[in-house]
Amino acid sequence: MSPAGSSSDRVRLRKDQRTKLHSWSFHQLASFVEYKARRAGVPLVYVDPAYTSRQCSECGHIDRKNRVDQATFACRSCGVLMHADHNASHNIAHKGDAVWIAGRESRVPVTA
Repeated sequence: MSPAGSSSDRVRLRKDQRTKLHSWSFHQLASFVEYKARRAGVPLVYVDPAYTSRQCSECGHIDRKNRVDQATFACRSCGVLMHADHNASHNIAHKGDAVWIAGRESRVPVTA
């Protein structure tokens, strides 16, 4: 077997097994973040990430075609051009603010 491995060396999994395998690390990461936030007394909110990579953080327009490629976001409505991750991070922050203000699904750690 080569150091990098070849396609014939890969293990094939059913879709349900792949989903479980790939979701596990995100669940564990969320658990770690919750633990650390609680321990540090930092409030934690969860937001729905849906459409954050397709929505313009400037005008709010949502379109699949706004995401030109992996790194580029170009709004088809207002014309704003920026790095796709930068745009998505603004959208997540806006959603986080809305969730926090509304008090929905907020996790405020207990201070002991």
